[in-house]
Amino acid sequence: MKNIEQINDKISSGKAVVLTAEEVIDYVDKKGLDQAAREVDVVTTATFGPMCSSGCFLNFGHSKPKMRMTEAWLDDVSTYAGVAAVDLFLGATQLQANDPANRDYPGDFRFGGGHVMEKLVAGEEVQLFALSYGTDEYPLKELRTTFTINDLNQCIMVNPRNCYQNYNVAVNTSDRPIHTYLGYLKPQMKNCGYSSAGQLSPLLNDPFYRTIGVGTRVWLAGAQGHVYSEGTQHSPTCERGHLGVPSEGAGTLALTGDMKKMLPEFVRGVSLKGYGVSLSVGVGIPIPILDEQMLLQTTVRDRDIMAQVIDYSTDYPERTGRVLGSVSYEELKSGSIMLDGKKIEAGGLSSYSKARKIAGILQEEIRSGQFLLTRPIAPLPLEQSMKPLKEASS
Repeated sequence: MKNIEQINDKISSGKAVVLTAEEVIDYVDKKGLDQAAREVDVVTTATFGPMCSSGCFLNFGHSKPKMRMTEAWLDDVSTYAGVAAVDLFLGATQLQANDPANRDYPGDFRFGGGHVMEKLVAGEEVQLFALSYGTDEYPLKELRTTFTINDLNQCIMVNPRNCYQNYNVAVNTSDRPIHTYLGYLKPQMKNCGYSSAGQLSPLLNDPFYRTIGVGTRVWLAGAQGHVYSEGTQHSPTCERGHLGVPSEGAGTLALTGDMKKMLPEFVRGVSLKGYGVSLSVGVGIPIPILDEQMLLQTTVRDRDIMAQVIDYSTDYPERTGRVLGSVSYEELKSGSIMLDGKKIEAGGLSSYSKARKIAGILQEEIRSGQFLLTRPIAPLPLEQSMKPLKEASS
């Protein structure tokens, strides 16, 4: 048995044994669970892919004369100004003004909030246009200027839902192609889409949230951020398989971090044809190996992680609850799955190579003493389900 403080002491003295979630599998096979649990201190996990429920708060400081922004656009992408005078919130899925969206189906959705966030982290210039009704102390009614992230007082990424623990595999049983947030789906189940790092994914390596909780320090696109809450739609009450891996979405994390310290490679705007815009973001989370059970959880393999196959032409939009079957991440990453005797082409939206790179970067930061672990200040709920929208009867 080890605790966080003991592990941090080893990190600070440069003696911590840190492996990635890929490396630890073979290490345990070679050494055995008991010996490996005594030797390994930290396992690094990671993921990189579209996470729509992301955004950022920006503080601009005051103009002269002062202005209370009531409407504002960044590169013509609308922001939320319903906070204080010069604070704005930009959502990753917000479209640029006058985007035709799906009026000319399928729309291209070439630019939006996620792309503005990418430009900010890359240090590129962004245009601000703001309007106000004017008050006695904030008389300015219109402002147009340009800025970079270095001109802001704060630029803080605040993502209400990241790192879905597991997620659907999307297929299309209809006779026409459809466009979804899991990509283009050919008719008659000729392909499927998914988005997860599988065995590297953070919450699949800590399925019961023993070490990941509110306050846990995370690697967020290169910055040291933290978990500020359970994520929206956190619903861990579900069937679970080998090592407690959930059979469906289950847990999520709400994350925050300083965008001024992020790396452009890991904050990328995404255009999803026929669907909209989003943001791909990289997340790395260290798992402290407190005991044998914790180590065992981190040995989860792609073949142990089963995901539900859902028909996005009818069952997903109509919320029927029907599941066509389950497939493993080992199958998905092979490039094809078998369902009802039919071979189906598989393609992922998340980047496993980027996730592997993040797990390696975090591993080196811990080994060098730059990244210390934190004990959660509150656990994530273990029993909780997601409610549907309450709709008033007519």
